[in-house]
Amino acid sequence: MTHAIRLGCIADDFTGATDLANNLVRAGMRVVQTIGVPSEPLGADVDAVVVALKSRTIPAAQAIAQSLDALRWLQAQGAEQIYFKYCSTFDSTPEGNIGPVTEALMAALHTDFTIATPAFPDNGRTVFKGYLFVGDVLLNESGMQHHPLTPMKDANLVRVLQAQSHTAVGLVDHRCVAQGAQAVLARMAELQAQGVRIAVVDAVSNDDLLRLGPALKHLPLVTAGSGVAIGLPANFGLSANPTASQLPAASGAQAILSGSCSTATRGQVAQFIATGRPAFALDPLALARSPEAAAQVVAQVCAWATPHLASGPVLVYATAEPEAVKAVQAQLGVDAAGALVEHTLADITRGLLALGVRQWVVAGGETSGACVQALGITQMQIGPQIDPGVPWCHAHTPAGPVHLTLKSGNFGSADFFTKALAQLQP
Repeated sequence: MTHAIRLGCIADDFTGATDLANNLVRAGMRVVQTIGVPSEPLGADVDAVVVALKSRTIPAAQAIAQSLDALRWLQAQGAEQIYFKYCSTFDSTPEGNIGPVTEALMAALHTDFTIATPAFPDNGRTVFKGYLFVGDVLLNESGMQHHPLTPMKDANLVRVLQAQSHTAVGLVDHRCVAQGAQAVLARMAELQAQGVRIAVVDAVSNDDLLRLGPALKHLPLVTAGSGVAIGLPANFGLSANPTASQLPAASGAQAILSGSCSTATRGQVAQFIATGRPAFALDPLALARSPEAAAQVVAQVCAWATPHLASGPVLVYATAEPEAVKAVQAQLGVDAAGALVEHTLADITRGLLALGVRQWVVAGGETSGACVQALGITQMQIGPQIDPGVPWCHAHTPAGPVHLTLKSGNFGSADFFTKALAQLQP
């Protein structure tokens, strides 16, 4: 039986999808996250579906095609509003993919106006006068200027989005947002009259996002990070419900896989290693030495992990400092280096699953995509929050049920890895 959904969401990576789903669940929506565009109609009776794509860093034309496929499926499930979710650090390049995907979705939905804001104050992402701050510093001073795939060297979101878009981009500033939904609606109408089709919206607090929510009720399309999600369920008459995040009990061995090289994840890897638990560092150059080298490393990791898993979590990581990442990319190429690490971590995931790992902490969007696909997961139930933007999830694999959390590279406290696994214990 097909159930009509209220909100249909398209996320441009897997960690971003769980980040969004987490905020929707906390605000009272029952949410299923799918891995890729489903081939069947939705069977579950839920309020929202988040379709997780791996479209953030692929060529813009491919990102558009995948996003439009997701849109068509969500429309077939009766979605009343569409939400295009991207990273709270607006990860993109001058070519996209945020602008091109937004414009393609607008065209498909026959709408001539939408908003854009990656604001997520719970995680220190705020937008002020159109500038994106990460904590107390501008985006381009936060470490994101060194991102290996999407280096962010400009914090002015109007300027960044305008470079990716054919249409005019404007601003709804903090003074307007502070006056409430009616003021925001008036400003949107003013911008539309000026020919602006996408408005960056300031938000420095959750109160701003909650004031913004009612002004978005009439929009066919919302584009944002996950923060805006806290103000949308109320538009559908829903409110916070603690039962929405309950998951089955966890069992099995524990593993942490980290491919992110973000500042936060580097700190989390260092913190875990400092606890004295076993950790295995992957060397991309060693993986590239021969066609057989990566397979040998996978076998080595599984043999190394086997005696340790009975006593607690193990960490396998390709996380490294920016200088080391650049050195590897210079030798192997940016795309080749990333793909090599992803494929190796996917093979390691399959090996650890066979060894009985059923509790997974995965750090990094690309890594999460590779690992989820390696586990054969097609849908996930969203559970309780560990840190802002990062929930536990429950899913079925060919080897049985698993619990997993997919952590965006820049999210989570320094002790996230150990804290997350401790939360699952009775």
